[in-house]
Amino acid sequence: MKFGVPYYVIGHPLGHSMSPFIHTRLFAAQGHTVRYEPRDIPPERLEAELAGLLKEAGGLNVTIPYKQAVIPLLDGLRGRAELYRSVNTIDITEQGRFGYNTDAEGFLAALEGGGVALRGRVALLGCGGVGRTFACEAALAGCTIVNGVREADLPQGRELEAYVRRLVPAASYELTTLDRLEGDFDLLINATPVGMYPHTDAMPVGKPVLAHTAAVFDAVYNPGVTALLACAAANGARTVGGMPMLVWQAAIAHRIWYQAEFTADAMNALIDDSQKEMHRLFG
Repeated sequence: MKFGVPYYVIGHPLGHSMSPFIHTRLFAAQGHTVRYEPRDIPPERLEAELAGLLKEAGGLNVTIPYKQAVIPLLDGLRGRAELYRSVNTIDITEQGRFGYNTDAEGFLAALEGGGVALRGRVALLGCGGVGRTFACEAALAGCTIVNGVREADLPQGRELEAYVRRLVPAASYELTTLDRLEGDFDLLINATPVGMYPHTDAMPVGKPVLAHTAAVFDAVYNPGVTALLACAAANGARTVGGMPMLVWQAAIAHRIWYQAEFTADAMNALIDDSQKEMHRLFG
């Protein structure tokens, strides 16, 4: 662990990121005052700018669209990053620069905190980077996966299905379009950006699907309660928003960087404070 040097989150476009608020609080909880900054890097500058950051930073977080683009620029992958070929955390050590993925652990911690089990028949909406994480975790947990995507995303959906079947050959996996989702679901997972600020009235699926869904996890964290979650709750479903996953995956990065551990009470308080900060920023 390097103290006295900055930490960064890189992506493009970053807009307003909650990462500086969350990570600064996590460092402070361990008694460290550390500068943590967003760095918006255009694609044509990624290789040059990342090379510089890897020399000066204590560690980095990586968000869209660079979770796979950074891989050739690192010395290796560890843990789930090796499994998913997707990086959201970079650890800088004397042995090299290594990529990790904390999204999966953050997702599982968020479900556990919300009293939601990853089991049974699962509707997965979307097939992007975070959708791959959710699909793989659901397959590893033995779930029956129904992946609903936009018509235009069917080729990408087929690629995800093939990837999951290579990982879990016996996986039960059905690919369909969002408008053809049907049946009862134990859990619905939204891995699309639909419903994110400022388009907060949008939902990736309608009330007929939610009427047959026992629990909903929405990876969108702004707003804290999306239209999807509000509609699901009105139908009696258990709901979990994206902020717990965002905070937990950040905490796991600190475990990687310097073996930090956080109590459940501390994490719940930070989740609440992060929701309040987001409301302050966006109303």
